[in-house]
Amino acid sequence: MNILANDGMAQAGIDVLERAGHTVLTTKVAQEQLAAYINERQVEVLLVRSATTARKELIDACPGLRMIGRGGVGMDNIDVDYAREQGRLVFNTPAASSESVAELVFAHLGGMLRFLYDANRMMPLEGETRFNDLKKAYAKGQELRGKTIGILGFGRIGRAVARMAYGLGMHVVAHDPHVTDAHYDIHFADGQSLRSEARMLSLEELLRQSDIVTVHIGGKSEVLGAKELASMKPGSFLVNAARGGVVNEVALLDALNDGPIAAAALDVFVNEPTPAMQVLMHEKISLSPHIGAATEEAQGRIGVELAEQILAQA
Repeated sequence: MNILANDGMAQAGIDVLERAGHTVLTTKVAQEQLAAYINERQVEVLLVRSATTARKELIDACPGLRMIGRGGVGMDNIDVDYAREQGRLVFNTPAASSESVAELVFAHLGGMLRFLYDANRMMPLEGETRFNDLKKAYAKGQELRGKTIGILGFGRIGRAVARMAYGLGMHVVAHDPHVTDAHYDIHFADGQSLRSEARMLSLEELLRQSDIVTVHIGGKSEVLGAKELASMKPGSFLVNAARGGVVNEVALLDALNDGPIAAAALDVFVNEPTPAMQVLMHEKISLSPHIGAATEEAQGRIGVELAEQILAQA
């Protein structure tokens, strides 16, 4: 069976498939040429990440395409319902990247609470001539320990964030109308483990009480608009590593300029891959280019999980 990993695939996943006798193609095919390539090479499985789309037109144009796999959590770039109606198997890897996304959240948080997002801009420009001034400017950092972290969306990634927050001595609260069991298990490197539970709050209560709000909700529907951002705790911090559009970017800029938010971190944007310049240039925003799942370890797990799902259906 021919498998096209159009956005790439970790070698660990390729090895699993090739050992089973399948051919994995890793040529990056332009979107407008994708249907022709799939048909010419008799590709039965298309694997994508976020760069390639699999819309109705592609599905209709490729009758031999049996499976579409997404290396990651969200499947916004695939017409999932239509593909399944046409008898195509569609799957993703919801668990493989949770830890990587959670670690990026804390990378941003550590940087924000110690002003690294700004210091990394200013030190190359003025560190040689204004070292003591910069030292004074960044000398009022904060610790994560003892802070209350509010997690919007308490699925796999939200629980991974909760585990790390617990280890750092933070208070964990969450909001998720679809979750009734808020327990999460923490496994330590020495083999010990324990179980804790997030305190579930309404959205309004969470925004009012949290020192840090981190968003892990699927889809692109706006959850935090002007009203919600204005109701956040004064001096609080916001992280969006979920989807662009969940946080209203215009309202976020207002909340950073004149409202309660001290700083924000964005890994996702409304207009990817061309985010708004006002967002990119804002001095109180810590930025990364949608790399939540982009670690070598996560990509290895994603590749193997995709391969196993393909083999189970082959």
